Amino acid sequence: MPLAAFLLAALCEIAGCFAFWHVVRLGGSVWWLLPGLASLAVFALALTQVEAAAAGRVFAAYGGIYILASLGWMWGVESVRPDRFDAIGAALCLIGAAVILLGPRG
Repeated sequence: MPLAAFLLAALCEIAGCFAFWHVVRLGGSVWWLLPGLASLAVFALALTQVEAAAAGRVFAAYGGIYILASLGWMWGVESVRPDRFDAIGAALCLIGAAVILLGPRG
């Protein structure tokens, strides 16, 4: 199921990138990089589970899910509530992702 793979990929990509952010921007221990790298590997593997004729199409459709998940991370982990412009932007991106992934192909 593409949605499950996209959600797993988003969680792993955000967690992996946050590990690097934590080390570089927040002065965290370099040991954060080990689970961060593992998380990024799972991210890449999760995207390979989505069936499509072209990897680029999967990556493009994933972008909408990533944006929504990033806003969820911002709210849940960083305690910054998304505003209406965040919500509108995420909705537009999800519509775009659906068109890319589900659009009829000849």
